[in-house]
Order: sequence, then structure tokens, then C-alpha cells
Amino acid sequence: MEKRDEEEEVSLKTLSKKMDDFAKARDWEKYHSPRNLLLAMVGEVGELSEIFQWKGEVARGCPDWKEEEKVHLGEELSDVLLYLVRLSDACGVDLGKAALRKIELNAVKYPAPKKTDDHCVGDGEDSRSKIKLNEEH
Repeated sequence: MEKRDEEEEVSLKTLSKKMDDFAKARDWEKYHSPRNLLLAMVGEVGELSEIFQWKGEVARGCPDWKEEEKVHLGEELSDVLLYLVRLSDACGVDLGKAALRKIELNAVKYPAPKKTDDHCVGDGEDSRSKIKLNEEH
């Protein structure tokens, strides 16, 4: 295995190319139909779920986890990501562009609350802590 720089940025394009090369080198392309890739990814999501299954709520950053548990988590997350990248390629979807578009759509669908400096009467709280709610809700 080649040594990696810890600070190296990895793009979806890089992962896509590496996965394509990996599959071609093993003559696995014939098995990489969208359906097969999706089912393989679902299996990997199941393996990822098993890691959390009996842990209850887990704090952000998994501070109570052993190092080997975090390594295993990284492996299973990677399996899901790699199948997702491969699936998007098999379907002809630019995953990066699709994800950015989805974020933009979500920003419209779920607008961030607007803060206001209007004074609130009767509650004695600082008006800067108030959030102006969207009139549509």
C-alpha cells in the first residue's frame, strides 16, 4: 500500500478514477451494474449500522471509542462512500455537482432563521437572542 500524506485533499474525481482502475484491473466492470452496486452499498450500510447497534447515543467525535473501533468505523464509512461514488458513475451522475445542487435546494426549502434586532415587549430578554420566524410556517 502506498503511504499517504495526512493532509492530502481527496476529491470525488480521484476516488472515481481509483475505483474505475481497481475494477478494470480485476475485470469486475461486468458486475458493476447500478443495481448490483446499490445492493452492495446497502450491505455496507448494514455493516456500518452494526458498529452503532448496541452503543446507544454516541457523542460527536466518538470520544469514548477505542482507536481500533474508530479505524473500523473509517473502513465501513469508506466502503459506503466508495460504492456510492461507483454507483453515481455507473448512473452517469456527477455526484459532486448533484450534492452541491441538493444543498442549494435544501437552503431554499429550509431557509435559515433570520435574526432580528427588534425589541421584544414584556419578556425582559435581550432582543438579539430572538429569532424571527419565517411567515410561511
